[in-house]
Amino acid sequence: MFCQLQNILERFLQHRQRMWSLLPGFCLARKVKCTENAACSGNPVTVVITDECPGGPCVAESAHFDLSGTAFGAMASSGKADELRNAGVLQIQYQKVKCNFPGAKVAFHVDSGSNPNYFAALIEYEDGDGELGAVNLKQALDSDSWLPMQQSWGAVWKLDGAGQLRAPFSIKLTSLDSGKTLVANNVIPAGWQPGQTYRSVVNFAV
Repeated sequence: MFCQLQNILERFLQHRQRMWSLLPGFCLARKVKCTENAACSGNPVTVVITDECPGGPCVAESAHFDLSGTAFGAMASSGKADELRNAGVLQIQYQKVKCNFPGAKVAFHVDSGSNPNYFAALIEYEDGDGELGAVNLKQALDSDSWLPMQQSWGAVWKLDGAGQLRAPFSIKLTSLDSGKTLVANNVIPAGWQPGQTYRSVVNFAV
């Protein structure tokens, strides 16, 4: 229905819904467009939800998008980007779309607080649905048992209380919408370090 997709990696926004806690996963993509301001082009752009919008209208409204200046400019007619950026609050239309990071594979950024007994990671660049319903971890010495991880916040998932963990770790992702699974085998190596990002060789099909 919508056309003229913009580069998904260049569009960022903050978004809050009352049911934020039920939206686990990093790549929550939406097409957004504005039509009521004279500076609006009426063409949609694709934006990625990166965080929860704090306070103010984010609490008062069922859906509120705190768009970057780049996204505002992308919705504008030619030569009217600054005019639209200065408009303040805009009425927009939005639609959920699938995520697509061309050429990228799922990556795991290990939380700085992780240690041998606690592991947490930010999961990035999932194609497809973009919303995760479950994440499981398998240790090097356990070839059969998948330990369930808990969503800490946003796209950060954690494993706590399982005793000392032994890498390398394999991580299994389950899509919230489709139920599809993806396994990143041994993606977290022995000798992993907090604060480092480890890239897999897999991703969901778009």
